[in-house]
Amino acid sequence: MIVKVLELEKDKARLVIQGEGHTFMNALVEEILTDPDVDVAKYTIEFQFSDPELLVTTKSAKKNPLTIIKKACKKLSGNCDDLLKGLAKQK
Repeated sequence: MIVKVLELEKDKARLVIQGEGHTFMNALVEEILTDPDVDVAKYTIEFQFSDPELLVTTKSAKKNPLTIIKKACKKLSGNCDDLLKGLAKQK
């Protein structure tokens, strides 16, 4: 997965995540929004075959938006691992 940083400030991050679509981006935004320090988390896909742009802002400059994004990605990955373990038990 290739990530391009378009804008990075203490309380704001704008990223392009190449090759991803609505499925991953919806899950990522939903997980980011569970953090109480997040003010805005949304993504846009301008054209049908363009890469999504993720925007995350925090309520204060004390919480780094990149840290929040990384935490959300790790949580999603852990959920997928748990699902795979559960499916393996069904065999």
